[in-house]
Amino acid sequence: MRSRSAILRSAPVQKPYGETRPLTIEEIEVDEPGRDEVLIKIAAAGLCHSDLSGINGDRPRPTPVALGHEASGVVAALGQGVDDLEVGDHVVMSFLPVCGHCAPCAEGRGQLCEPGHAANARGTLLSGARRIHCDGIELNHHSGVSAFGQYSVVSRRSVVKITKNVDLVEAALFGCAVMTGVGTVINTCQVRMGQSVAVIGLGGVGLSAVLGAAAAGAGRIVAIDLNAGKFATAKAVGATDTLLANDPDIVQEVKEITNGGVDHAIEMAGVPAAFDLAFQITRRGGTTATAGLSNPNTRFPIPPLPLVGEERTIKGSYMGSCIPSRDIPRFIELWRQGRLPVEKLMSGKGPLEEINEAFDKLDRGEVIRHLIVM
Repeated sequence: MRSRSAILRSAPVQKPYGETRPLTIEEIEVDEPGRDEVLIKIAAAGLCHSDLSGINGDRPRPTPVALGHEASGVVAALGQGVDDLEVGDHVVMSFLPVCGHCAPCAEGRGQLCEPGHAANARGTLLSGARRIHCDGIELNHHSGVSAFGQYSVVSRRSVVKITKNVDLVEAALFGCAVMTGVGTVINTCQVRMGQSVAVIGLGGVGLSAVLGAAAAGAGRIVAIDLNAGKFATAKAVGATDTLLANDPDIVQEVKEITNGGVDHAIEMAGVPAAFDLAFQITRRGGTTATAGLSNPNTRFPIPPLPLVGEERTIKGSYMGSCIPSRDIPRFIELWRQGRLPVEKLMSGKGPLEEINEAFDKLDRGEVIRHLIVM
């Protein structure tokens, strides 16, 4: 089958992307799905900093690669052995295939699935296969999804069936931003009603964490970013306070409004300064968590004394510590109940042909979640 898809041929690429055109819209060949695989007609795909990090070189990926990892769609064909889905089913893609059999999966920690992470690093599906080609050359899959295109073959372990009465465009947000942000609050930090939470970095994932904190009943939710233009949205989704990250008095201000620091400080920016700030504003006995994917060469010195003397906890959160098949339907149900208004995260929509210009807007911090609608 032929599909028009956005291909990254090499990286890093200089800005502005509207001029350098790192993503080329090409007609590619999509194979029939193999065993335990499905063909998906993509409905919508969100632009995320994880995609941008492949373009700017912060997180190198094997190229050429068909980008896109946060998406929703409709099942178009089934591979051999797939008997729990039907053609026409609506699905959300997860950016990590969960095998269900490795040691982490057996412990209920599918976000650490070893075969899934190995496949993503290689640029293959969970089976080890590559199902997309262009001019006789194999293309790499991005996170097992490759959603910036009309069609994609994915592992059955990369899709979660959802009900058909859910808007597919908005449903795409649950594949990364909502799963990671809300999951970090609910699963990783296990925020309890009345506790205080700070979120540093108000992109799509960070604002999803604000949403999650509000849904969990947090008493004080402090939203922090370098861009004050995001504060209105932060308050609309549940923040009680907003502060500029570069305010020289920010640590003291947070401690004053939270009576000594927050119970949970969640870093979503992926830069050392943000993690340092998160650590400084965490109260005694509190938790500092990070789901911000930094450059692999980034290092951060952690003073050991507060870890002991103040019984601090530092946690990493990948994919919001979620089990996609369990958590995506749960989060969608909360959305349908009005308790997770994820639609407020949508900055705009556009066609595939405008994807490079959309990445410029994401890089400049002008959008929260821009969706490519097929």
